[in-house]
Amino acid sequence: MKNQPQSRGNQRDKRGPRPQDRWNNKPRFRPEEGDENMLEGRNAVTEALRSGREIDKIYFASGAVGTLGHLIAQARQKGITAQEIDRRKLDAMSITGSHQGIIALCAAVPYRSLEDMLALARERGEKPLLVLCDGITDPHNLGAIIRTAEIAGAHGVVIPRRRSAGLNAACAKAAAGALEYLPVAKVSSIASAVQELKKQGLFLFAADMDGQQTLYEADFTLPTAIVIGSEGTGVSALVKQECDFVVRIPQKGRIPSLNASNAAAVLLFEALRKRL
Repeated sequence: MKNQPQSRGNQRDKRGPRPQDRWNNKPRFRPEEGDENMLEGRNAVTEALRSGREIDKIYFASGAVGTLGHLIAQARQKGITAQEIDRRKLDAMSITGSHQGIIALCAAVPYRSLEDMLALARERGEKPLLVLCDGITDPHNLGAIIRTAEIAGAHGVVIPRRRSAGLNAACAKAAAGALEYLPVAKVSSIASAVQELKKQGLFLFAADMDGQQTLYEADFTLPTAIVIGSEGTGVSALVKQECDFVVRIPQKGRIPSLNASNAAAVLLFEALRKRL
């Protein structure tokens, strides 16, 4: 007796799930948003604000300003960014499924101050070496920069309050433990941090493809702060104008630029080499 042909259903089983089935099985939230540093619901966010816990950003549902207005106002008074988004995006971010229209993303470690970084340099008997991140919005890139900075002997990393990744779980994982040893400061703007550091005697080096000198010509033995810009737009015009030097990394290939964290690594290890 001949074998009966398999049904289309059995053939489908062998080929694997339908495309729509694979789509339905995708994760409900992105790893960098759904982590142990995410707080959901009014009570959790209220207590975090009351206790002074470090919060990078708050998301609240569109149309919820009336019921959540006091929390949003309190957050903004503390300088915390509060962004209104579609409720469906909050649903996708939520782990508990009961976010009550508000989710807060908290920092993996407390933020420090610029003075803490300068104090660390004095404690080590070294000239300051800092990294300023101007618009680094990818947490993996930020974490990689923090990891490299710690290994290269830097004294801190500075990020702006807005238009920047925060110290979430994805950043902490990419930093591979460096957050336990290297201070990270959050400032109102990179331009204001540049001005403050210049008053403290540091020299600012902006990394840019159009730099007047290469990193090999730069004197990183000075008290130094290296400014790394975003991959899309680079160091902003205002910040670049305030810097003392603009340096470039020589290139020979056809790709126009390095990844931001790679560029930071090249500059930091050149600074380390010159300080050995």
